[in-house]
Amino acid sequence: MRLAIIGAVLLVAGGVAVATGLLPWAEVGVLVERVAPIMGFVVAMTVVTELASDAGVFQWIAGRLRHWGRGRSYALWLLLAVLAILSTIFLSIDTTAVLLTPVVVTVTRRAGLPVLPFALATVWLANTASLLLPVSNLTNLLAQHSLGGITPAGFAALMWAPALAAIVVPLAFIAIVFRRDLRRSYARIPVTRIKPDAGTSSASRQTSGAQSTDPVLLPATAVVLVLLLPALVSGIPLWISASSAAMVLLVLFAIRRRRSLTVKLVPWSLLVFTSGLFLVVEATRYIGLPQLVANVAGQGEGFFDLLRLAATGALGSNVVNNLPAYLLVEPLAGSPLRTGALLIGVNAGPLITPWASLATLLWHDRLTRMNVLISWRGYALFGLIVVPLTLVAAVALLALAVGSA
Repeated sequence: MRLAIIGAVLLVAGGVAVATGLLPWAEVGVLVERVAPIMGFVVAMTVVTELASDAGVFQWIAGRLRHWGRGRSYALWLLLAVLAILSTIFLSIDTTAVLLTPVVVTVTRRAGLPVLPFALATVWLANTASLLLPVSNLTNLLAQHSLGGITPAGFAALMWAPALAAIVVPLAFIAIVFRRDLRRSYARIPVTRIKPDAGTSSASRQTSGAQSTDPVLLPATAVVLVLLLPALVSGIPLWISASSAAMVLLVLFAIRRRRSLTVKLVPWSLLVFTSGLFLVVEATRYIGLPQLVANVAGQGEGFFDLLRLAATGALGSNVVNNLPAYLLVEPLAGSPLRTGALLIGVNAGPLITPWASLATLLWHDRLTRMNVLISWRGYALFGLIVVPLTLVAAVALLALAVGSA
C-alpha cells in the first residue's frame, strides 16, 4: 500500500508536468512506446511465477535442494546461489526475486538454518548476476535497443567478464561475513519424507508452495517454465513469450484451481510506482538535470572514466531506481564500452537502498509475506561495502576484456 501511495504521488507530479507543458505529450508517447513492453513483461512474469508458486513448483525445488545439500550449509547455500544465477540470467532479475525467495525461505526454515545469508545472496545475485543477457535485466533490454539491437550472443560477448566479477565479489563477501552460519549442519531427510510446514497460515503456505499438490498443475506448470526459457532468449519479444506462458497457466488454473485467479496476481502497486517514477524522471530532462548528470558522469573510455560512469549509474539507482537512472544517464554513454560500464552501475550497484531496483522491492515483499524481517540499516551498510568492490572489479574486467578483443 505504501508503494502504491508513493506511486500515486509520482503520477500526480508527472501529470502536472504534462499539464503545464513541462513534459511534452510527444515525449510521453515515446516513453510509453519504449517502456510499455517492458512493464508488460514484468506483469506477465509476475503472473507466471505467482501461479508456479501456487502449483507447488517451489515446494518441489526446495525439497530437492535440501536433499542435495547433504546436511551441509555451505553446499545448500551454493546450490541456491547457482539456482539464483541461472534464474537471473535466463528468467530476469525480477523473476528471480519472486520465484526464488520462497524457495530460500522454505528450505532454510525446514533445515533449521538462519535465513539471512541465503536471502541476501538471493537478492544480491538477482541484481549482480543480471549483466550477461538482454533478458537478464530490464535495463539490458533498454541498452540492447540503444546498441542497435545487438544479438544476445553479442551482448554476452561484451558483458561476460564483468558479469563474472559481479557474481564472485558479493558471494565472497557473504561467505566471509556469514562463515559461522554457513559452517552449520542440518538434518538430512529423504525427499519422499519432506512435508509442508505445519502450523503455517494459508497465505504463507501459498507463498511458499506448501499446500496440496495437484497432479496435473505441478508437472504442467513445470513444463511451461521449461519451455519459456528458450523462448526468452530466442529473439521473440519478451512480453509476447511471457504473456503466452501466463495465458497458458491462466487457462490451466481456470480448469484445475479457479480460486487462485484473483486480481492480486497483478503487481498493481509496482505498476503505479514505476509509471509515476518514469514520468517524473522524464520530466527532469527539461529542468537541466541531464547537464548536472553529465558533469558527474564525465567522458572517455579509460578505466577511471568507465568507473566514474559506473559509479554515477550506481548512485542514481540508489537515489531513485535503476530503470529511470539508466534512462537518464544513457545519452551520456555513446559507445558499447561506456554502455557496458553504465550497465555495471545500474545492475550491480543497486544494493544499498530498498527502492534501488524493482527486484529488491519484490524480494522484500515476499519476505514480508513469509514473516521474515530484514533490517534496512544493516542491508545498506553491507551494500556500502560490496558495491564499490564489485564496481571496481567489474569495470576492470570490462576494460581488459574489451581491450584484448
